[in-house]
Amino acid sequence: MLLSLVVHTYSLRYWLPTAVMLGTAPAYLLSWSVWRLLSAILPARLYHTVDDRAYSVYQSMVLFFFENYTGVEIVIYGEIPKKKENVVYLSNHQSTADWIIADMLAIRQNAIGHVRYVLKDGLKWLPLYGWYFSQHGGVYVKRSANFDEKAMKKKLSSQTRLSTPMYLVIFPEGTRYNPELKKVISDSQAFAAKQGLAVLNHILTPRMKASHVAIETMREHLDAVYDITVAYEGTLTADGQRRPAPTMPEFLCKECPRVHIHISRVDIKDIPAEPDVFRGWLHQRFEIKDKLLTTFYESEDPAKKSRFPGEGRKSPLSLSKTLPSLLILSGLTFPMLLTESGRKLYLNTWLYGTLIGWIWVGLSP
Repeated sequence: MLLSLVVHTYSLRYWLPTAVMLGTAPAYLLSWSVWRLLSAILPARLYHTVDDRAYSVYQSMVLFFFENYTGVEIVIYGEIPKKKENVVYLSNHQSTADWIIADMLAIRQNAIGHVRYVLKDGLKWLPLYGWYFSQHGGVYVKRSANFDEKAMKKKLSSQTRLSTPMYLVIFPEGTRYNPELKKVISDSQAFAAKQGLAVLNHILTPRMKASHVAIETMREHLDAVYDITVAYEGTLTADGQRRPAPTMPEFLCKECPRVHIHISRVDIKDIPAEPDVFRGWLHQRFEIKDKLLTTFYESEDPAKKSRFPGEGRKSPLSLSKTLPSLLILSGLTFPMLLTESGRKLYLNTWLYGTLIGWIWVGLSP
């Protein structure tokens, strides 16, 4: 009986915030759809400005759960630029929670509404979200030989022509690093060795296509690249072995006490344009990441282990940044659920919004 109660309480840690985050999606999408229709006769730039503000409300609500609710401690190494910039955000990839880390940095720069993602193609089929992420400027890409460079350039060029603020998040490894998937790691290392590149131990060999296309397509629009390295504390076993990073449910269940984020800003003018040179530059950036993570996981000095070199500063997120968004979206959602007609509208939004979204992304290149 006691064990059952513990398990039930543990599951509530995840299901409660998940229910709110998913449950407010129909109200948000309905509000956004009204604005999308009204803005059809207005300048596209105005639409994007309001869309960014609406998006910041939803993502701030998400951060209420991932930061304030979990109580996770964020430790930042390096400086987050004070002013908003148009950037490409390049990070190592190890967890389904990694995209939340981009939001964590963006909200501290008051740029969370500008966040857009380069996502693997299969995610476009997510109910409601897959279609909306595309509408917000996200780019879906296929891997390797199926990568559609022309479609990506077209999508990003349309954004830059409108001078859309850009905080484009890319994970160049293409898939998550999981220390338990030995074959994925060995294949990645074999690929690096075959290409004459340094073999990496705590990250996968980065693929350069999406990053290169994004930077070259938007070069005149961009200010910098943010080179981000993330480590989740608590991913080191008692015998010194690295274990998988927490998933989103595990993160919400408060299994990650602290996230270490190393940020390095690279001015856009310092990034090479020629593809082969860019490949070498990108790999060098990931060599630096690998060294940072090697120190984090393998240092024999207790003062250096489970932290990055240099001074790390705690960066708590104020409730004033997230709670208002939670109250706004809850205030839009709960009245819908109190009446029969509202509940019908709510369910139809999930059903028909998903179907229309699937048709839309299915027809899009």
